[in-house]
Amino acid sequence: MTTDAFTSVVGRFDGTRDEAERYDRADPLGFLRDRFVHAEPDLIYLDGNSLGRLPAATADFVADVVRDGWGRGLIRSWNDWIDWSGRIGDRLAAHVLGAGPGEVALSDSTTVNLYKLAWAALDLAPHRHALVVDADDFPTNRYVAQGLARQRGLSLRLVHSDLDRGMDLERLRAVLDDEVALVILSHVAYRSGALADMAAVNAMAREAGALVLWDLSHAAGAVPVRLTEDGADLAVGCTYKYLNGGPGSPAFLYVRRPLQRRLRQPVQGWFGQRDQFAMAADFDPVEGIDRFLTGTPPMLSTAALVPALGLVEEAGVDRLRAKGRLLGELAVDLAARWLASLGFRLASPEDPDGRGSHITLWHPEAWRICRALADEAGVVCDYREPDRLRIGPSPAYTRFTDVWDALDRTRRLVDSGRHTRLPREKARIT
Repeated sequence: MTTDAFTSVVGRFDGTRDEAERYDRADPLGFLRDRFVHAEPDLIYLDGNSLGRLPAATADFVADVVRDGWGRGLIRSWNDWIDWSGRIGDRLAAHVLGAGPGEVALSDSTTVNLYKLAWAALDLAPHRHALVVDADDFPTNRYVAQGLARQRGLSLRLVHSDLDRGMDLERLRAVLDDEVALVILSHVAYRSGALADMAAVNAMAREAGALVLWDLSHAAGAVPVRLTEDGADLAVGCTYKYLNGGPGSPAFLYVRRPLQRRLRQPVQGWFGQRDQFAMAADFDPVEGIDRFLTGTPPMLSTAALVPALGLVEEAGVDRLRAKGRLLGELAVDLAARWLASLGFRLASPEDPDGRGSHITLWHPEAWRICRALADEAGVVCDYREPDRLRIGPSPAYTRFTDVWDALDRTRRLVDSGRHTRLPREKARIT
């Protein structure tokens, strides 16, 4: 079945497992499932929006880098490794982020990259004294914004988005004026999956003379990102969710090419230095995207991203988006059929075009349900405050029958009341 024909059945699901099986047989991306490790065949993993599965080729690829690159090549391997940040960045730009060559680099963590680009953007507008951030955005984004505002004596404008439906553009517009230097916003909301209109936000901010720094962590590899087409200036994101780069794999940053020479980042490291091995006394940043690099990159975790990114390129983000949209529709459909009577409600946008590849369900006992699903029902998803069960089927390896079985196990577990035997106290990791 073609991708178009496959996605044309959205909204027509009849609620049976036989139908889910037919979807799996027709899935144009079904071949990808066997390219990932499934150490527990009976486990249903719906947490790919937090940590993607291990690609089957990654262990051998990283072992080769350890054995041949480090073990045999030793320091000589840096002749190849030195350019990996830019080479992988160009692949991300072309196949995932809709950007141009020389506009994306692999570097540090999402938090560090957010700090670097936000600081540089604020330096570009010293006459502006306000920073705008979504009050309900992922915590690290708020924390970085709070720290920058305190350090630089700026006004921090918190805009409250709807926990279920995301940011209201008119509410955002109301806080933009000639005092605002920078807006920090996620493309896909971490809690609800709400998808922001990147082009509209960029245009709105540009009209006010401000820059926008996008967090693409819950978007990259799951929904098409078109940074150039949508007029984006700055972006960061992680590679361990839908890109399956592994726990703590290096993040990426994007800077529109015409802006690069105007920005100087605060963490001036030798990998951002012109002619770095000349060991000059003073920092003189290179012309291009590498000026936003810092110190020596972690090559083993960088290597893990190479085979993982190959799978995303083979699948194509448009096809991943089409399947992810349909998986989400199936989860929403079954939740309405089976779970509404058990106290659940949808805590994500109802329109599938208005959300990323995960959905969220509200329930007053969401924490205990989440733990019981993992401990007793073989279903791994996650919990987010307040009282939300987050379901993240990654389109690269999740089957339609996985979603059907997971929702079926959820209704049986909650109907039995088994979750009420668990303590209410939350663990450190939710």
